[in-house]
Amino acid sequence: MNWQWFHRWSSPRWFYEKTGPWLPWLATAAVLMLLIGSAWGLCFAPIHSQQGNSYRIIYIHVPASFLALAGYYVMAISGAIGLIWRIKLSFMVMKAAAPLGAVLTFISLVTGAIWGKPTWGAWWVWDARITSMLVLFFLYLGMIALQEAYENQESADKTSAILALVGMINVPIIYKSVDWWFTLHQPATLKLTGNSSIHPSMAYPLIWMIVSFYLTYAWLLLERVRLEILQREKRTRWVQELVNLAT
Repeated sequence: MNWQWFHRWSSPRWFYEKTGPWLPWLATAAVLMLLIGSAWGLCFAPIHSQQGNSYRIIYIHVPASFLALAGYYVMAISGAIGLIWRIKLSFMVMKAAAPLGAVLTFISLVTGAIWGKPTWGAWWVWDARITSMLVLFFLYLGMIALQEAYENQESADKTSAILALVGMINVPIIYKSVDWWFTLHQPATLKLTGNSSIHPSMAYPLIWMIVSFYLTYAWLLLERVRLEILQREKRTRWVQELVNLAT
């Protein structure tokens, strides 16, 4: 197998130069899709027969929850690649993904609480799904704290990567919590395999918003990785030439 592409993409300079032209397109597509999806879900999707308009928060809550979990995979897999192949760009991706994941998990928890009040009559319950999401939030915060705690970047990266890999135990628990324990949280209504229990008129804007969130995540992650590259490579000639051109 030709691994040339793998080594090429592991170069911070090559990655920075190649991803620059993508950003305007990604940003435009992400913002447009978010605007359209928000209007579709919040204004034009039909009212739920039991929950009224309060269910519309799923158009924020569900995509944020999806990305909070997917972002953890991105972070942990990047950490594993960094540990195994000693690729510093992977550690940069891992570090860049942590704050994004923390924000998405926070949004998921807050919107879940807002949805829970009219649905369950309480802002918060120590439900298996909600509690495991809270653990996910603390894992993201732990990653951010570890990166700041070490003066030596290599030590910070290796320790953070180990924490990210250990924290992977929590991800299947989140997925299966509604099946393994009695929980107030409803099972998944939107399924990739099998029949979804949500009406298509509500499901289509939800799918649109999930794709929008993925695009937004990709855009913001690229931005953060590029900033991290500039920060870590600031003493290299190519970054100094870039700074001189900009000034």
